[in-house]
Amino acid sequence: MPSPAANAPAAPREKSAPQKAMEKLGLRRDIDLALHLPLRYEDETRITPIAAARDGDAVQVEGVMRDCRIELRPRRQLVARLADDSGELTLRFLNFYPNHQKTLAAGQRVRVRGEVRHGFFGREMVHPHFKGVEPGAPLAQALTPVYPTSAQLPQAYLRKAVASALHRAPLDELLPPGTVPTGLPPLREALMRLHHPAPGLALAALEDRSHPAWQRLKFEELLAQQLSQLMARAQRGAQAAPRLVAQQGGLVDRLLAVLPFQLTGAQRRVVEEIAQDLARPREHDAADAADAADATHATPMNRLLQGDVGSGKTVVAALAAAVAIDCGWQCALMAPTEILAEQHFRKLVQWLEPLGIGIAWLTGSRKGKGRKEMLARVASGEAGLVVGTHAVIQDDVHFARLGLAIVDEQHRFGVAQRLALREKLHASSGDASAPGSAVLEPHLLMMSATPIPRTLAMTYYADLDVSTIDELPPGRTPVLTKVFADDKREMVVANIAAEVAKGRQVYWVCPLIEESEKLDLENATATHQRLADALPGQAVGLLHGRMPAAEKAAVMAEFSEGRMAVLVATTVIEVGVDVPNASLMVIEHAERFGLSQLHQLRGRVGRGAVASVCVLLYQGPLSPTGKDRLRAMAETTDGFEIARRDLEIRGPGEFMGARQSGDALLRFADLNEDAPLLALAREQAPRLLRQHPTAAQAHVARWLDSRAEFLKA
Repeated sequence: MPSPAANAPAAPREKSAPQKAMEKLGLRRDIDLALHLPLRYEDETRITPIAAARDGDAVQVEGVMRDCRIELRPRRQLVARLADDSGELTLRFLNFYPNHQKTLAAGQRVRVRGEVRHGFFGREMVHPHFKGVEPGAPLAQALTPVYPTSAQLPQAYLRKAVASALHRAPLDELLPPGTVPTGLPPLREALMRLHHPAPGLALAALEDRSHPAWQRLKFEELLAQQLSQLMARAQRGAQAAPRLVAQQGGLVDRLLAVLPFQLTGAQRRVVEEIAQDLARPREHDAADAADAADATHATPMNRLLQGDVGSGKTVVAALAAAVAIDCGWQCALMAPTEILAEQHFRKLVQWLEPLGIGIAWLTGSRKGKGRKEMLARVASGEAGLVVGTHAVIQDDVHFARLGLAIVDEQHRFGVAQRLALREKLHASSGDASAPGSAVLEPHLLMMSATPIPRTLAMTYYADLDVSTIDELPPGRTPVLTKVFADDKREMVVANIAAEVAKGRQVYWVCPLIEESEKLDLENATATHQRLADALPGQAVGLLHGRMPAAEKAAVMAEFSEGRMAVLVATTVIEVGVDVPNASLMVIEHAERFGLSQLHQLRGRVGRGAVASVCVLLYQGPLSPTGKDRLRAMAETTDGFEIARRDLEIRGPGEFMGARQSGDALLRFADLNEDAPLLALAREQAPRLLRQHPTAAQAHVARWLDSRAEFLKA
């Protein structure tokens, strides 16, 4: 009788190191491997005579080994000589193993591929690829692909895995006739060409991605991305949010009456766009009601409010919050940093508390009894407006009736955080006043002082409605930007002394807090001490992210109220700080900052009527990217132009914070170069979704898999 152990299921086999490495690269499905495209190609389809190989050429040669020996000077290395009918070539290995000596032993026929260079003892290859061959061994019939990989995943293993997956992967045509642009090959054929291009194929067209096979892949990817956005929009359209209608003579009108300034035309326009979104009834709710005015539910707003630094987005957010609160719902406003959240809080308290609106303040630093009191006010509905950092979406925060969520500088949150926010909002938005009713989706308003370039808006924000404040409030003065090398530091300090003597205030921004062995950068602490020594009798403050919240608040209060002449800070002052008397900003090591970040920092000055200057100090030599950034800053103060150039320099992934998701959002298409393909994809996506919904769903699943969720964040 067999033992029980004999009938037990076999234990799962331990995965090999290459298999684990493939999973780490996201290569789990056959389609993942099929879409894992080569970085470059090596030509193993022909043999070059040794005498015909020129210095700098990457070639494949074949011959017989003359000798192979270990040399000890100047360091231990393996040196071998290969000869064919035309000449000889030295092969040099600084790292080698016993099997190297065996394969390269005198008399062996060997095929070698590498870059030829002129060495001290003649022409040589250093660490070439090699293999033993028989006379007349066949050559490769296609160019050899070189894939993106890792140390644990050898090219040979990956090539076999990709070749095998290409035959198994479901690469049948999903798209109906007339969808793909004329002249592009079928998907399977396109991938075969890209993985195994024929010897005669122009390498340049493959490497610059202009070949029709590449164009097919780019179109497919852009189409999947557009379909995903349209599906997200349709999905939201099927959901319900509370219908929020501004009351005549209500909170909005009362707030407008007490504001110490008039709204600009652009602000009035975007306020109206948001009000229309909040009040728009769902189509079937309006049809069921006797009148649209009787409909209780709206289509959830999903709007991006963009405006340049200082354009006045906070007051627009306050007016949107007033609509929600006046209708008996709560509003949450979330900012990425405590300083920015506090700036919003101060303004909103000043505007809204006199109107009888309760405001709660939630940040990570708020602990103990104070936090419990705030949580109770949020849960009871006593706080109509809740302002804070990501602490607003922590597990212990429960809203009574959340109707509107406002996320400032939304791109500063990681994609995973933005997805967590969505889930939290869904879980917190039940209508407590209507037992048994469905949970309602809150309206969502995202704000950004980094304007979104048109191509990016068409791609990653296609499921959003976009409002733009394209007008600065009156009284703002343009900021003059000057770029100086670090050796002009003393002159800059003298200019600071002159500004301070006139009663003006100055920011000095540093990229690091403490000394770093890796980066030879000035640090905030040392700079603070030097400026304090150079400006005797003047208050010089220090502000950085590692300071306790109370200490940061005290420093900011000193500066905001004019009792501090110079504030040395890290990038914690990038957004939200509003000191009209500050007329000069110095940004240390400006070459280390991104273009949008430099523009945000520059926006901290020029907020009053005084002419303002931003000085960019750089440490040479500058990289081409560094030169591009600083030139753009000196040439324009237009946030949209800055954003366009930033997109060109950094690409969409970094621009959007996609780096924080660990997942590139577009792998093959380039928004600048492939605008015509993007336009075609935008044209085809609605038709495909309307007429062939099953094909559309399958196409998105093939291309985006789990990344479809990230595109909604």
